[in-house]
Amino acid sequence: MSPEHPITESQLAALRKYTACDISDALLKLRVPGAGFVADLQLYSQAGGGPDGPITIAPAFTVLFVPKGTTTFDSHPSNIPKDTHWADLTRPGTAVIIQQPDGQKNAVCGGIMALRMKAREVKSIIVAGRARDLDELRSTGLPVWARALSTVGAGAASTAWAVEVPLDIDGTSVTPGDLVFSDPANGVVVIPKDKVDQVLELLPRLTAADERVKEDVLTGVSVYDAFKAHRSNL
Repeated sequence: MSPEHPITESQLAALRKYTACDISDALLKLRVPGAGFVADLQLYSQAGGGPDGPITIAPAFTVLFVPKGTTTFDSHPSNIPKDTHWADLTRPGTAVIIQQPDGQKNAVCGGIMALRMKAREVKSIIVAGRARDLDELRSTGLPVWARALSTVGAGAASTAWAVEVPLDIDGTSVTPGDLVFSDPANGVVVIPKDKVDQVLELLPRLTAADERVKEDVLTGVSVYDAFKAHRSNL
């Protein structure tokens, strides 16, 4: 997290009690675009294995890829120094979120990059695009999400353009330092760093209301009436 919005251990512990779906419900109430959801990701590697693995929460470190041969880009100037690989710039304790141009068939994260990020002590890797080298990704023990796999390296069509810049992933905004909530059973949600307190305030009320809705529905109450009774005033 940024110094302006530090995250505390007690806040992290509180967030881990909830699912990614709960988080999105709160973000939807707060009118966060896309409810923070990063869509169409598959979990290819997970600490502890499978959907029962632990939830991972860490501040975002962003990486923007552009089509190979790009010389100017409207949103951001390139900020990766010459003779420096983007993976060497990743920061300990972060969730690395990589955005690839739409429609490309090559990967933008492979085994060597994942191993380097493991050495850099990142907490998770989220690729809004393609990854490769599945065995090496899994060998890191990190949560690794991607939209698909490829056998082709990044150099075929992509160039790493900038790090630590805002991303817009299909309408979901990701700003460096936002909290990335990686839930192996449900998906990845990004909590804006200035919304963490509001999310934590809403979550107990929302989940308690849902429990009352479920109890009513099990006794024969209609979903409409149960929602009206327990959700309408939230």
